[in-house]
Amino acid sequence: MSANGAKGRAWGLATAACVGLWLVQTGLRPVTPPAPTVTQAFAGHAEPGGAGRTAAVPHARPGPAPLPASAPVRLRIPRIGVDAPMAGLGLTRDGRLDAPPASRGDLAGWYERGTTPGAKGTAIVAGHVDTARGPAVFYNLGTLRKGDRIEITRRDGRTAVFGVDAVEVYKNSAFPNHKVYAAANRPELRVITCGGGFSPSTGYEGNVVTYAHLTGVRG
Repeated sequence: MSANGAKGRAWGLATAACVGLWLVQTGLRPVTPPAPTVTQAFAGHAEPGGAGRTAAVPHARPGPAPLPASAPVRLRIPRIGVDAPMAGLGLTRDGRLDAPPASRGDLAGWYERGTTPGAKGTAIVAGHVDTARGPAVFYNLGTLRKGDRIEITRRDGRTAVFGVDAVEVYKNSAFPNHKVYAAANRPELRVITCGGGFSPSTGYEGNVVTYAHLTGVRG
């Protein structure tokens, strides 16, 4: 099954394993992860690229040619200090995107049965916002801004460089599966973590999603 296929519509929450254990242990002191501002969302009703479309990014220049498939090995987001190893993720029994092990707050996962970052289509990356030990790899994902850089080094030695198009937050009950996971006609990337408020009884109430597209290739 491909991350860009029709079955993507059946996916549920992106990272259901992020339950906010650190927040529970700290007694809900004001340590909740930063949330994206409205100004970092897509303007109006503009959406990312789907089949036969290009993402609604004003004055966007044509990007580089798609790369051949190659597994990612490392992810860097310079503005928030992320430099993380990557590992493959599958689906849970109920068809949801799995999360990295709870003990690996430093790890970024990618949906290994879908598009590899830099190839044509929509590549999916997910990771924890926190673990029982404290903030995790994507704790500050909500602070990203349009135009920020995301770099993914691949097994073939090339680095796919993505530019952020938007950062949005969604409640679990209104997660837009098609908007997040749908096929794209150019290399695109989604980076997902938990957010959208927190309940001590049920954990995080939503997800933060970063949308980006390929802007350069190194190596």
